[in-house]
Amino acid sequence: MSAMNTEEGALTALLSFLVKLGLEDFYPNKLNLQSLIEINKNSIEEKSVLLLEEIPWCFLRKLFKINAECRSSIQSSIRPEEKIEEDNDLFDEDHYTADDSRDDEVNPLDLIVALFHCADSILQQEMSLKMSMCQFSLPLLLPHGHKSQCTLMLWALRDIVKEWRPHEMSESRGFVEDNIVQANIPFFSFVRLKNSSLSKSQILNHVLSSGQQNCNIFIHRAVEGGAVKRELADGLVEVSWYLPCDKESLNVFPEAVAFANLRGDISESLTQFNFLFQVSTATFVFLDSVEESEHRILSSLQDVKSKLFLVVNRKGGNASEEMMSVKRLVDELGLPKNRVKVKDQRLNVAEFSKKLCEVIKASLLDVKDTMSIVDMVGKAVELGLSVDESKTDVQRKAAEEIMGCIGVRSIPHYKKLNLTLQGANWKRLSKLEKEECRLKTSGDSGLEDYKCKLQEEKTKIRQEQQNSDVSKGMKTFIKCLSTSDKEKRDVFLKWMKLKFDTHSRVELSVLHNKFKEQCKTKDVKLIAELDQALLDSSLGTEHYMREMGLIYEFSTSISTTADEISQLPGLAAEMLLDGYPLELLDGDASNVPERWVTDVLMELHKKVGQRSRLLVLTVLGVQSSGKSTLLNTMFGVQFPVSSGRCTRGAFMLFLKVGEDLENELNCDFIVLIDTEGLKAPDLAQLEDSYEHDNQLATFVIGLSDATIINIAMENSAEMKDVLQIAVHAFLRMKEIGKKPVCHFVHQNVSSVSAHAKNRTDRKHLLHQLNEMTQIAAEMEKKPSIKEFTDVLDYDMDKNNWNIPGLWHGTPPMAPVNTGYSEAVADFKKKLLQTVKKNPCNEVSQIPEFLEWMTSLWQAGKYENFIFSFRNTLVAHTYKNLRKEFSQWEWEFRKEILTWQTQAEVEILNSDNESEVETWNRLVGGKKSEVSDKIRDQQTKMREKIYDYYKMTDKRVNRIDKYKEDLLNSVKGLGDEIKHSVWEKLDRILQLKLSSKKVQDIQREYRGVIEEKVMKLLDDCDASTLTKEELTQEFEKMWAEATGNVSGLEERDIAACVLRQLTKDFCNRNVNEALKKVTDLKEMGTGPFKTKRKHVGTFLQKFKDMCIRDLQSVADRIIDSCTRFVRDKVKTDGDYQDSFTKDLLEKIDESLNKASTRRKTNIQFEIDLKLHICGIASREFGKMHKRFLSDNNPHTQLEKYKTQCLSDFLDLNKKQDRCQRKAKDFVQSCIKPAVKQFICGSLGVNIVDDILTSSHSAEYSSRTIFQYNIQKELLLQENFKSFVSYIANYEIYVKDWIFQHILQKMSVDKTLCKLKTNNLQVIDDKISEAIDQAAIGEDGAPLPDNKESITKLISNMRKHLIKDISVSVEAEKTTLFLIQSSCHSFIKCLKISMKELKDQLEEEFSNSDDITETLNKLPIKPQDQLFKRVFGCGRQCPFCKVPCEAGGKEHKQHHAAIHRPQGLGRYRCLSSKKLINSLCTTDVHSDRVFKSTDTKWELHPYKDYKEYYPDWIIPPDRTIEASDYWKYVLVQYNDRFAEEYKAKPADVPEAWRRLTKEQALKGLKDAFNMK
Repeated sequence: MSAMNTEEGALTALLSFLVKLGLEDFYPNKLNLQSLIEINKNSIEEKSVLLLEEIPWCFLRKLFKINAECRSSIQSSIRPEEKIEEDNDLFDEDHYTADDSRDDEVNPLDLIVALFHCADSILQQEMSLKMSMCQFSLPLLLPHGHKSQCTLMLWALRDIVKEWRPHEMSESRGFVEDNIVQANIPFFSFVRLKNSSLSKSQILNHVLSSGQQNCNIFIHRAVEGGAVKRELADGLVEVSWYLPCDKESLNVFPEAVAFANLRGDISESLTQFNFLFQVSTATFVFLDSVEESEHRILSSLQDVKSKLFLVVNRKGGNASEEMMSVKRLVDELGLPKNRVKVKDQRLNVAEFSKKLCEVIKASLLDVKDTMSIVDMVGKAVELGLSVDESKTDVQRKAAEEIMGCIGVRSIPHYKKLNLTLQGANWKRLSKLEKEECRLKTSGDSGLEDYKCKLQEEKTKIRQEQQNSDVSKGMKTFIKCLSTSDKEKRDVFLKWMKLKFDTHSRVELSVLHNKFKEQCKTKDVKLIAELDQALLDSSLGTEHYMREMGLIYEFSTSISTTADEISQLPGLAAEMLLDGYPLELLDGDASNVPERWVTDVLMELHKKVGQRSRLLVLTVLGVQSSGKSTLLNTMFGVQFPVSSGRCTRGAFMLFLKVGEDLENELNCDFIVLIDTEGLKAPDLAQLEDSYEHDNQLATFVIGLSDATIINIAMENSAEMKDVLQIAVHAFLRMKEIGKKPVCHFVHQNVSSVSAHAKNRTDRKHLLHQLNEMTQIAAEMEKKPSIKEFTDVLDYDMDKNNWNIPGLWHGTPPMAPVNTGYSEAVADFKKKLLQTVKKNPCNEVSQIPEFLEWMTSLWQAGKYENFIFSFRNTLVAHTYKNLRKEFSQWEWEFRKEILTWQTQAEVEILNSDNESEVETWNRLVGGKKSEVSDKIRDQQTKMREKIYDYYKMTDKRVNRIDKYKEDLLNSVKGLGDEIKHSVWEKLDRILQLKLSSKKVQDIQREYRGVIEEKVMKLLDDCDASTLTKEELTQEFEKMWAEATGNVSGLEERDIAACVLRQLTKDFCNRNVNEALKKVTDLKEMGTGPFKTKRKHVGTFLQKFKDMCIRDLQSVADRIIDSCTRFVRDKVKTDGDYQDSFTKDLLEKIDESLNKASTRRKTNIQFEIDLKLHICGIASREFGKMHKRFLSDNNPHTQLEKYKTQCLSDFLDLNKKQDRCQRKAKDFVQSCIKPAVKQFICGSLGVNIVDDILTSSHSAEYSSRTIFQYNIQKELLLQENFKSFVSYIANYEIYVKDWIFQHILQKMSVDKTLCKLKTNNLQVIDDKISEAIDQAAIGEDGAPLPDNKESITKLISNMRKHLIKDISVSVEAEKTTLFLIQSSCHSFIKCLKISMKELKDQLEEEFSNSDDITETLNKLPIKPQDQLFKRVFGCGRQCPFCKVPCEAGGKEHKQHHAAIHRPQGLGRYRCLSSKKLINSLCTTDVHSDRVFKSTDTKWELHPYKDYKEYYPDWIIPPDRTIEASDYWKYVLVQYNDRFAEEYKAKPADVPEAWRRLTKEQALKGLKDAFNMK
């Protein structure tokens, strides 16, 4: 057969084998790493192999979990039962021959050859790396199918780095670390002849495993699948290494040795044999006998005596004949006896292996020249072998070109010249940003000036960074990354890694040794210097990636950035998708390149079609505790594993989630975050070590959905430190609304029953966690948190995992422990199941993740993380909840207000002739009814809150801390509404009682008038008097009848008010002061003056300042209370004592809000209340007189005089004026009631209209309301408005709302439309009532007589009892003397109702006095909207900004944006200048303040909560956030100083450069308005 046919046949065999395993689509080299690390069901659940096609994937999955059982697990379940039965045939002599292997069996060697043919170059390296960790032999020469056609797998082995300790380094405790292919070590080859019964692979395993448990490094006949006939693997050369450890007693050889193993006999793989013989230190040929062709092959070799060993297996029987062929060969070659090793039947394999070891040891003494695998390339090419690495020459040269730039320079010098952006400027910028938040070194300069200086320095550094040139090496790096061929890019990056690792390994090794020596001396300064030297001398691909990111970070803007720079985020996003990690946190500079990370991830978001739900997992632990190895084993990834702390920070890696798990896991990607080791023992002494670790832990735990705390059991002290850091971070997350899952992984726990035995240890761990929780809670000033379970949902059994040690034996010859691999796989499965089961699992998309990341990083720069944390996602989520809550609140209020209006009408409709006790019972019943209704509404509202918090798409876990406030708000809302409604019902009752007195008088005189009119009719019945004469007679009668009508008694309102004031002070021993008041009406006639006697005794030395502050407070309270009084006076009705009670409660509330009681004495309160009550007594007195006037019985009777005269004249003339009587009834009785109905619900209608219009957003939350008000203030540029807003916020807001309602109601006659709508509603009700009232109780129409009219009206009243209140006196007076029939009256009534509707519609259309309408409404829309947006009314103790927290019952006050304190009237005591600093700056600095609250003692700003515990004052999200108020202060500095009687503030020059546009932008950013 020709060579061509042989090759074709071999290729056919390869392809047919690939088809058999379902790998044909991946040949050649199309299988990549990404397809293996995808998270799908197969990667989580281990299933038995049932199909041949499943074998490769089962092997690869287990290999990537570093499971040493991966080679033997591929045979199992394929074999059918009948085949197993056949295996038991005792007499089947040929059953065990390899030639009869079944089609459903696969030799592991064939599988490995096939997979290396299918894998691309990067996957080949990863497979080699994992196989090396399992202590498997690796392909050195890979056959192409034809046995003599091979590839030297240099590239596949390139990435394997090994550490070992030769015997000569034992005393120095040194070690060798090198790429194994570059190591110049002895190389021994093991081959066999055709007739060889001794397994060289088995012998090799014994040789390599001597001193440790035997390990199947090379597959042989006795291992599972090893006896299956090989289809591809003959001609394969495998390589493995013996590497000595630090225990000489365990070492087989004193130095590193390589062993190669040729599969098949030499005559069939002659090229491989020749290659091995020429590159080997020695070659061991295994044989039983020698055939002629083999004799020729061996006889033709050079250097036989020094390089060839024969290993002969002497058997019984015809052994002598076989030995003769061996003897001939030995004689011809002239081999000395010590070169021939014979195994006879008396020796077992283990004993013979020991003898062989001695031979190898002896030959090592004679070794002079060694050859690394890299050096073998020339010999391979000479023999016609291909070299896999030759395909990577272009990428290798590019990497060498970049390396060439280093030359003879030191790495720190090279980095300084070529990686300039990550140098001193970048680190300085990081320190400036932190200092900007902490303000530690401001010295004597003002904080705002200092911040401006910091900002200027930052701008300067950024400018320098922008102007920095990109080095030649970086340009080459970016160019090579930008290739569209992903495999070429991957190979280039791998070459970069290999070159840099090799270059820096020696230098870092020296530094590491120095570092360890210094750590023993405890010299902190030298340790810090060496630590920095280690960082500076570390150079890898990550530094180039970092530089690439910083090139983009400091490019001016996307629009003006060069095309190649603007493409960088997209390039990095592609790399993330291809499985490369992205540096999230630069640990060298302790900084996050936010723009770079943001744009990279947003590019990724776009590339995946915005399907980027992320599940983030983080591992934390002590340095060198196996964190990265744990992640690598769990997910098959390759985070760098190193014992040196050369690259600090955090890296993130994206793993695609398969379609079969996307819905179950509720994510598209799993993101792994790997961090540097925390609390490195050698660095713990450094000053910023704890802070650095704390910041890192808080950052990554904050980003994570699940955190794994990795604990190596032997490091108990370091473990405790890590737990302290982690617990602190978890507590911080709880406080900001993040709830990560936490699992503790205990490594190196080998006992089978460890989980049960270690329950005591786990209890001890929980005890430690509780201790650390208390320490962290004390540091964060959260005394209510006592235990770890207060911070996290932690189960002692479910959240602890025991994992055996990584190595099965002593490294470097130990394989990975299978128990480790399986325990990690089980942990991964359970971890992801936990995620699936968690119904509250809220996975972020990339935009939300980035927003959260920015907030975490910003807050981490401050000393007080919790109070510094501000997040727009949280703000947005909270804003959405507040919108919903505001809507629920309005629905609650509207329901009760509607009920209240109906209840008022019912009370007014109650029988006027009933006893007062009956009315009291009615009102009491209504109070009970509304209490039940309020409870029902509260229950509904609470259910809505609970339901809202169950909605996984709302991200409510971030605002969980507000739930209690909301529930408290529901209670407070119910109490407030109940108080308001009860008070209203009491007032209606009082109104009813007042009206009864008037109506009793009216009824009495109406009876007199009716009697006299009837008598006059009788007297005039026969006469022929003219109309004028009849009128004169009527007038005379009327004068006599009404001449003695008595009025209502006038009360002394001032005395009533004073009586309530005295009650208010009844328990405070101040009656003497009140007794001196002779006439309350004389109080409060002039301006209120704060006096020295008003100041508390402990503040006497600061009297002048206190007087000024108190005057401002008093003026504000007087203005607010005067408005309150006038609003009461504008309503219809009489004065009631409850008005004064409410007024006094309002004064108390205002005094408490202003915290004045700490600054004043009782005299101030007395004088202020007397002043306000004096004003109130005069206003309430006017109200009372107006009521008496409006309800004068004589006046009320006079209203009906004309109507009565008309009735008299008509009756005298025997005329039935039915239509006129119907009209009079409608005008006198129905019209007032209809107008009352319209007004009764108009307030609610107006609020509804505004809340459903385009203006609804303005009232959807306090935050948005604040934004709109402040925006309008700036646009109007009215100084007085600013002063009013700042100094008298409540009044300003009320006026603003009132004006807004006026404006809204005047547009398109909105008010007219609302009135008309209500008119239509009541008109329909009345029309329906007329129709129903016309039907008697028997269902028949009422009789058509005049008596039925009374029944008709009575029926109408019943139907409309909850809608309108018709005056009984008006009805009786109007319908007196009616002579019409019922049916005709009904017709006329309907006509009159139509006329009334037209009349009222015209009135509404022509009316333009909206103000009067609003003031007369019983439910004032301005009050309802005010309640919606005003909140608690508390103001920041420093700058007086109003609280924006939802509801009134919240525990913590906060605001989106604070002001320079001078705007809150604060000034410097010595210079009298307004203070320019912001409280958001001060409370995070080391500055101090003093005020009346501190009794003028100095107090640190950062401890402001000791005096103001209910205020949260976080830092501004950006320095621009406060631009609005900075601009306002600059614009009106002099005028504010004049207004506040102070000197203008010293404002930083940077503030003067602010524009109105910048101010508006700052406002928009501060309130998170899109």
